[in-house]
Amino acid sequence: MYTSNLLFIGTQEIIIIVVLVLLLFGGKKIPELMRGLGRGVKEFKDGQKEEPSDQKNNTSDNTSNS
Repeated sequence: MYTSNLLFIGTQEIIIIVVLVLLLFGGKKIPELMRGLGRGVKEFKDGQKEEPSDQKNNTSDNTSNS
């Protein structure tokens, strides 16, 4: 049907979303929310890059025992 039109967000929709966010949270809260979102994304990306030390030790122990 018309699903391809639903995938794209136009300028009017973006403006409406921004106005709603301003009304809900206020101008003072938005920078704080964005800062928290940025920290969360950074921690998520850092967590994906690192391999926990427990997994490294377990894999080396399993290969030596075989």
